[in-house]
Formats: sequence, C-alpha cells, structure tokens
Amino acid sequence: MPGADRSAPPLGGDPWTLCFAGFDPAVEGAREALLTIGNGYLATRGAMTHAGSDEVHCPGTYVAGVYDRLTSVVEGRRREDESMVNLPNWLPLTFRCAGGPWVAPGAARVEDQRVCLDLRRALLTREAVLVDALGRHTRLRERRLVSMADPHLAALEVVLTPCDWAGRLEVRSLVDGGVSNRNVPAYRALAGQHLEVRRLWHDGPVACVAVETVQSRVRVAVAARTLLRSAAGATAGAVATAVAEGATAGHELAVDVGQGEEAVVEKAVGVATSRDLAISEASAAAVRTARDAPAFGEVLAAHTAAWADLWRRFGLDLDGDSWTTLAVRVHLVQLLQALSPHTTDLDVGVPARGLHGEAYRGHVFWDELFVFPLLDLRLPELTRSLLLYRWRRLPEARRRALRLGARGALFPWQSGSDGREETPSELLNPRSGRWVPDHSARQYHINVAIAFNVWQHWQVTGDLGFLVRHGAELLVETARFFASLATLDPVTGRFDLRGVMGPDEFHDGYPDRPGEGVDNNAYLNVMASWALARAGEVHRLLGPSLGGGLWDRIGLREEELVRWEQVGHGLTVPFLRNGLLAQFAGYDDLLELDWAAYRRRYGDIGRLDLILEAEGDSTNRYQVSKQADTLMLFFLLPAEELTAVLRRMGYAFDPGSIPATVEHYLARTSHGSTLSRVAHAWVLARTDRSRSWRLLQQALAGDLDPHGGTTSRGIHLGAMAGSVDLLERCYTGLHAAGDVLHFNPLLPDELPRLGLVLRYRNHILTVDVDHDELRIRSAAGPAAPVTIAFRDD
Repeated sequence: MPGADRSAPPLGGDPWTLCFAGFDPAVEGAREALLTIGNGYLATRGAMTHAGSDEVHCPGTYVAGVYDRLTSVVEGRRREDESMVNLPNWLPLTFRCAGGPWVAPGAARVEDQRVCLDLRRALLTREAVLVDALGRHTRLRERRLVSMADPHLAALEVVLTPCDWAGRLEVRSLVDGGVSNRNVPAYRALAGQHLEVRRLWHDGPVACVAVETVQSRVRVAVAARTLLRSAAGATAGAVATAVAEGATAGHELAVDVGQGEEAVVEKAVGVATSRDLAISEASAAAVRTARDAPAFGEVLAAHTAAWADLWRRFGLDLDGDSWTTLAVRVHLVQLLQALSPHTTDLDVGVPARGLHGEAYRGHVFWDELFVFPLLDLRLPELTRSLLLYRWRRLPEARRRALRLGARGALFPWQSGSDGREETPSELLNPRSGRWVPDHSARQYHINVAIAFNVWQHWQVTGDLGFLVRHGAELLVETARFFASLATLDPVTGRFDLRGVMGPDEFHDGYPDRPGEGVDNNAYLNVMASWALARAGEVHRLLGPSLGGGLWDRIGLREEELVRWEQVGHGLTVPFLRNGLLAQFAGYDDLLELDWAAYRRRYGDIGRLDLILEAEGDSTNRYQVSKQADTLMLFFLLPAEELTAVLRRMGYAFDPGSIPATVEHYLARTSHGSTLSRVAHAWVLARTDRSRSWRLLQQALAGDLDPHGGTTSRGIHLGAMAGSVDLLERCYTGLHAAGDVLHFNPLLPDELPRLGLVLRYRNHILTVDVDHDELRIRSAAGPAAPVTIAFRDD
C-alpha cells in the first residue's frame, strides 16, 4: 500500500492512540469527526472548547434517535427533510488573562497543539499553547469524555497555566442552545434551525438550557456544573457569576494565578430528552445528573472500567504491523461510540455516519448489513434491539408497498424517526452546481439486507423468542413483497423484477429511460429468491404450534406459500454474453468507459456519476459501478450456498466462474463508496489474498486521512465495522449455518496470527488462528453444547 495512504493517523507509534499535531484549518472538520467521543446514546464532535461554528469548526452534539422535520424552498420548489438534530453545545469554555480579550478563533493563535484520542477509554486529550490578542501565552491541557458508565453524563477537565503573565484568570463556561445543523455545506441552503429555546436558568453552580425541536417536539435539556480552582485547591465559587445571554446560559468564574501556576476547570454535563426512559422531566434529569456528578477523576475511573469491559468483548489481537492494529482499534472505538450497550434501550437504527456528523441527515440505510455480523458475535442483544427498529416500522413499510401496488412491506432506502421513505427527490452536484434527480428510493434491495440480518441473527443466537415474535414477521412480509412485485414473462416463463436500482447506484435506469430503474438486477433477484426460501423455511420451522398465532394475525395462507415457491424458483437471472453473471438485463449493451482518460483528467473518479452529470453525460450509458453490486452475492453467500440457490432457480452455475466475475466487475468499479473496498477485499480473499489485504488496508485508511473524502461530515460506520469483520469472519472463514459454527481459515501472508473472543449461542469462545492451526476454548457456563466445523470436518 502506498505510504501516502497512511499519512494521517499515528504520532509516536502507539497503536492505542490516534494523534494529530498542529492546527490546519483545511482538515479541522475531519479531525473533529475522528475525535468524536460518545457512548451510543450521546456523542460530541472533537471541536475545540473555545470554538464556535464557522467555516473551519463545527461543534456538534447528537443524541441517537432525535430527529426533526423542516420545510425548505430550493429553486422555487418546496421540499421536506428530516434530520438528526444538532443539540445544544455543552463544550463552550474560554478564558481571558488579566482583563484582556477572551480567547476565541480569530482573536487567539494556537501553537504547539497535539490532540489525541486514547482508544483504551475513548478519552480525548488536547495540549496547546494559546496566544491571546495581546501576545500572552497560556498552556492548556484538556481531558474530555462522554461517559460509557452513565449514558447521560459528559465531562471535561481543563488545566490552564500562564506562561508569561500573572494575575486574574477569568473563565467563561456556557451551554449554547443557539445552534443549527450546518455540518454539511450542501445542506446550508436548506432549513437547519431545528431548536426552539424554552428556558434558561441556574441552580447554584449548574446552568441549564432547555430546548424543543420544531416539528417532532422532542424536549432536550443540557445542564452544566463548572468549578474552578487554583493549584492550591481553592475553589473560586465565591466569585462565580451567572450568565444568560440569548440562547446561552452558564457561569463566569475567576481566580488569581501566578506565572507557571496551574488553574483547573472541571465541567460536568447532564443531557436528557423527553424520549428517555425512567425520568420525570428532561430538565430536572439533566440538572440532577450534572449537580450530582463526582469529580472528574471519579467519572474517568468509572468510564475506564466500562470501556475495559467492552474491550474484553470486542478486542482483536493482531500479530501484524502497528498501523493496522491502530486502524482496527479506531474503527472499533467509533463503532462502539455510535452503537453500545446503552443503545439497546433506544428505539434507533444504524445511522450511516454514526453520531459523528450530519451527512445523510443521520439517516439509516443498509449499512447494518456490514455492522450486524460484528455485533451478532459480540453483543447480540444490541443487534436484536436494532432489528426491532425495523420491526416497529413495519406498518409504514406496508403502506409503502401498497402505494406501489404490492403486498407485504417495503422498507425505505433512507429511514429516520418513523420509517417513512426519507430519500430526497434531488441532490446537489457540487461539480455542476445543479440539483439533480435522486431516484435511489428504487433500491428495494434494502428488504434483502433486513431479511439477511434477521436470518443471520437467528443462526448465530438461536433466539427462538425473537424469531417467533419479530423475525418471522419481517421475513414473511419481505417474501410477500417480492412475490407480489414479480411479474410473469409469458415468453420466457420466468418472473421479472422491473424498475429497480441495485447497490451499484450508478444506474437509475437505461440510457433512454433514466430514472425508471433497470430490470432483473442479478443481486436483487438471487437474494430475493434466497429470502423467499428463508420465509418458507421459517414457516415450516415454527409450524402451527409456535407460529399459528402469527400466521392467523397476518393472514398467511397456503396459496401464498405456493406462490413463494413458484417465484423463488422462477426469478430471472441475467448473464453476459461471455457467460458471467450480468449486473442487470442489458448491462453488456452499454458502452465501455475510457477509465484511463478520466483518471488523467480528474484524478479521483470515485463519484463518476457527478463527473459525468457535470459534463452533460450519465453513468446510465456505461458499464461502470460505484461499488460492489453483482459481487455482493459472493460477499453474502459462501460459494456452495450461492451455487445451491442458483441451481434451485434452474441455472447451472459454475462456482469456478467466480474469480472471472470478480475481475470483470472490479475492473469497472470506481470505488465511489467506502463500502466498496470492504466488499471487494472480501470477494478476493480466497483467490488473491495479497490483493485482498491491500484493499483492506485502503478500507481501513478511508476515514483516517483527513485530507480527503467526506469524513468531516461523519465517519462511515458500515465501512469501519465491515473492515473489522473482514478480519473476524472472512479471513477465518467463519459463518454460522444449520446449528454449526464453521471455520475455514486462510490468513493473508501479512497477518501471521489473529486472536478474538466470540459469543455464539451463549458460549464465550476464545479463538486463536494462525497459518497452521485453529485453537478454540470455551469458557465454563450453562450453555448447551454446540457443534463447530473446521473446514469439512
């Protein structure tokens, strides 16, 4: 892998610490996203405490599941968008020296800065020298956390040391309720003021800002207790002054300090919303959390202990280079800061950009397909909770299917609060400056992802209660949708799925029918057949004794089961003229693109769709892909299972054609999605391990280079989890099927050894694998025996 790909992360070579040195306005937004601290309920971007929102900085605090809907007017047209809401900013903390100006961006200079994320305990540390407008130097040392022990608690400690002055040190600590959603430049033309301030008040050393979202009417309270003491330990509470200005509330505190003498500021913050469990009222809960919080050291100790428990579950032991180890740990930390044990009590899904920024407006896509395998084998109760997010939204998915004239349920491509389709009808192309139609709501393969996740959760956990109460209904309604959407071609005698978009996303139609979708996407049709078979299997498994009540409630009849069999066996699978699987019907009638010419002209051509649109052209005309589409079949299904599915559909598929299929589509892929390299690294693992490893390295580096991409608007959660899953499942050949946990390890040469801890059917399994041996130990416990297969044994 080129060294340039690794330019961003490590300083000092510690694989437990992600560090950045200096201050660079061009990459500050990406650093803020990567230095986010969170606990699955609440997350805050890693902005400087003295920085407000401007063209460089974008502080953001987000609580999982808090959405709001606003109406905007774009080029004379009204549009409605639902967004994850940027909540009151609890970070503001600044100071001034001996009556001078307050330290703020534009009024102070940052020198000798080093900011790090301690990955063992998700602790942000910052060291810098701040120079005020009068040239006085003050050294700052900060520690910041969002507690993994208490989901409603955040805290920071700032140590200020005068370098070349002495006198009165004044500190201003605020909570700012006057924030808006402005993290994504393309959205700034849209309405972004989601909060109405309801109340500002003080309760002794605690200041509280209470707000309410404009449309969804979620009440949110953020309360902060700030204490200031000198090196001698004297608290400056006697000179604390309450501050309430506009949408902000807080305190100003003062203490006398000598040159070289430390002053310590501690800020404890409580966050609560009206969506929370076990509270009376959000403001009272937030104030209580802030007021009763122990000293920073005690908060940190509890937080550290909670993270130690998570690392016991999620840690991977790699005998590889330190950069890979660091990148894997960064990915795991970001995953667990967005989805943690605290998330299990929330009615939320998997936001594609985590709780780290406002890209995609915080919506839920298919990224859970890449996230759930990691969670299923570590924290299955969290996966169960996230699947219930889908189950609770079945009524809306049924309504969407009905609007298409279909039965069953069709889940939205982009989902938010209530499960309606949130995909916008147009998007801004920054290259052309034009708003262009967005037809990605035709990606009905979201149903396949949900069905696959349900089935895999059942395979790993054996959770019969979940299958009976929730999972079976999700599988049945998916089968109903595909069975009713399919139309019989009287000429071929096969069933077609028309007017769809595949995972590729570059083809929303044919050259002469843009926006109308394509026909018989191979990935969708094969996986729809797979899903129809799983629905029939769960019907047989539960039978009338366990499933009878469900079958009666949803009106499942025998004729439907027959229809599922007919459609599942008869769906059309297109093939290219060279005999390989075709991405969709008519794919090889499209033009070939001159890839070399476009790379010479543009360099990064990941988003070919935007490049071609700006040229007045369209990806609909070419054999190009943004990310894996047909190849997703090899990502999800082992070769043996895929072969069986296709043969059940009446196609004599030769698994020996898989390598040629991979090469065919890999040569036509722009990697315009961070998920692309994850999927391609997976499908190459059995035939070209060295190339697979290189793609994995690129996937690991995707968000870690702050100079490129869109990380400033949030990390890519699916890619982060998927890259770790490559190590966990792909290179170990691990999959659960038919009450057996299978291993077929084939480590890349660059990975001498891998150790991990898994949870399978209530067993805690310690797995150690190298190029010669697989060793598995099971911890003592009450779980029933399980069967493990090594290769074919």
